[in-house]
Parts: sequence; structure tokens; C-alpha cells
Amino acid sequence: MTDKATLYKSLMEAASAARQYAYSPYSGYRVGAALLGKSGKVYTGCNVENAGYSPTNCAERTAVFKAVSEGEREFFAIAVTGGARDSVDSACTPCGVCRQVLAEFCDPATPVILGTPDHLRVLTLGELLPFAFTSGNL
Repeated sequence: MTDKATLYKSLMEAASAARQYAYSPYSGYRVGAALLGKSGKVYTGCNVENAGYSPTNCAERTAVFKAVSEGEREFFAIAVTGGARDSVDSACTPCGVCRQVLAEFCDPATPVILGTPDHLRVLTLGELLPFAFTSGNL
């Protein structure tokens, strides 16, 4: 198995590649995500905007929903990259809704890799969403 740094860089490269498919004619903010399932399969996603705004779907949720629709329910890590048009914002983090969706399927210790393939910042889901609402709250 590869070391974490190599794995994280590989995930970020997949997220960067997914970003090219973003449909963001309204905000111009393009995001890509790559989610590593416990099976070893990588699920990618991009943001898909809509003129009605509410139907817009973020890259992270696209990746999660794709994975779940294919039977994957446990995840090792997710990489997220994004920014306005051709730039990349090193602080592009999952929105609150995406953090909540990730909390449904990921452990609080799940790495969330941000940035670019050459500049990675790794946080945990628990750091991004310290008081997640989970099934334990029901």
C-alpha cells in the first residue's frame, strides 16, 4: 500500500480532474471531489449548478451519491479542490450540507484533503463538523 502522502496526492489529482467537468455558469466557482471508498474504488464528482439554485448539487455530494448508488457505504478519505474559474482556492472546504452528508457515511476521523496536488492541507471531518447531527441523535 502507498504511503498517506502519495495516496492523498493521488486523490487530489482525481479531484482536480473531476473539476474540469463542473457546470457552474452562474457562480463560475468550479469544484471537484474524489472520494476513496473502503473497497479501494475512487468516486469523483463535480458541482452542477442550476438556474433555480436550490437544485444545485455540490461536488462532494455528487461523489457520495454516486458511491452510495453503486453500493459503497464506507469511506477512507475525500479530496476537494475548487475556485473561481481557472483559479484554485486553497481554502475550498465542503459546505455545511456536504459536511452533514459526509457525516452520515464517514467517521469523524476521516481525512478531508484540501488544496491542490502540490499543496495539500489535511483536516478531519470532525474538525470541520465538530457537533455533527447523526443517527445517535435520533
